[in-house]
Amino acid sequence: MKKFLLTMLTLFAVLTLAACGSNSDKEENKSSGSNEKSGEVVTSLDKDIEIEFWHAMSGGHEEALEKITNDFNESQEHITVKLVNQGSYSDLSTKIMAAAKANTLPVLTQAYEDWMTEYLENDLIKDLTPYVTHKEIGFSEDELNDIVDVFRDANIWDGKYYGMPFNKSTKLMFYNVDYLEDAGLEVPTTWEELREASEKLTFEKDGRKVVGLGLENSVTLEFNQWVHQAGGVYFDEATGEFKLNSPEGKEALEFVNGMIQDGIARTAGEDGYMSGPFARGDVAFYIGSSAGIPYVAEPAAENGINWSAAVLPAGKKAAAPFAGTNVAVFSSATDEEVYAAWEYIKFLINADNTAYWAMQTGYLPVRYSALESDAWLQYIEENPVYGVGQQQFEAGFLDPRIKGAYGLKNAVAKELDRVLLGEISVEEGLENAEKAAERELGK
Repeated sequence: MKKFLLTMLTLFAVLTLAACGSNSDKEENKSSGSNEKSGEVVTSLDKDIEIEFWHAMSGGHEEALEKITNDFNESQEHITVKLVNQGSYSDLSTKIMAAAKANTLPVLTQAYEDWMTEYLENDLIKDLTPYVTHKEIGFSEDELNDIVDVFRDANIWDGKYYGMPFNKSTKLMFYNVDYLEDAGLEVPTTWEELREASEKLTFEKDGRKVVGLGLENSVTLEFNQWVHQAGGVYFDEATGEFKLNSPEGKEALEFVNGMIQDGIARTAGEDGYMSGPFARGDVAFYIGSSAGIPYVAEPAAENGINWSAAVLPAGKKAAAPFAGTNVAVFSSATDEEVYAAWEYIKFLINADNTAYWAMQTGYLPVRYSALESDAWLQYIEENPVYGVGQQQFEAGFLDPRIKGAYGLKNAVAKELDRVLLGEISVEEGLENAEKAAERELGK
């Protein structure tokens, strides 16, 4: 398996801020990431302990997580992990910050990298390096290098590990096999081919209109994909500059907006997610997350839709966004709770479980050994769409790990949405987006 060639940009320095709220006597006896308390690495337990893992998984994803967690609990003498579903990612983020202020944080959580940057600035998450590198309970060098480089390195700040990768996905291009075959078309590999195919595959069928390309309602929230494919950069983590308002950004926005204005592309609209319209045959192509594979497969089968998936078409270059959360441990946890959490994290992302997770959900295995395992290779041979994501490793990139990244992207998306709605021009949208980004960065 070729390793991910993406080199991580400059790592953020951890700022020292006051922790949320005042600590009670009970909190003073807990270990923290500041090394002011014992910080001992506990390597075993002689009493029962239950820890909570807050997450945002639903449907089949939650069922797969429950299965892995139940297996872990059954394998343990003293540790029990309790899963707590906190709703959407937005809900999870809000509840974590509320719990931080109330000193009621759980032990474990899912977290995006930009969340973790903010947690670090407030001394909320634990430095796991002593556990990762521990001779007895940590990873060997080979085991650590077995974690896909970009996913592993995204959890390092200032040379220290503050999490481990869990549910990682990428964007794919789903396509209706019958529509392409009937039109005598090949699967598009470039923007030009995608536009041409979308034009030909926008037509009337059985009294309803089929549109060539389907995009998620969040297309402007995730616009970095198009900018990178145009050869540009959405945000330069090294310099802290927002760079969408550029010739490459203009080319990307003109391409997407042009297809929508010409009626050969559409967003999900009232359907919420494009997996529904695609599975009904309302669009020929659909650019969406690999984690959406299960949400396409079942309804498509019910509707008799013959479909598959391919890597994203390239603009000036191939570029694929990789996303998803990690598992982090809060610094308010006791030494015993951190040990229990670490044992669970190792189990959650071992080769067998990360492969099982990927098979059930469409997320990617986070270990090279899982990607190369007989079980995974046989699975993607029988279910080729699940193996498409890893074909984009060398073209992959991650969002910058900046505090407030979600707020910045939302502010920018609002301006880009006005372009797609025909309210303002491409140039105005880019200028407004730059101003919105500057306001967010100044907060």
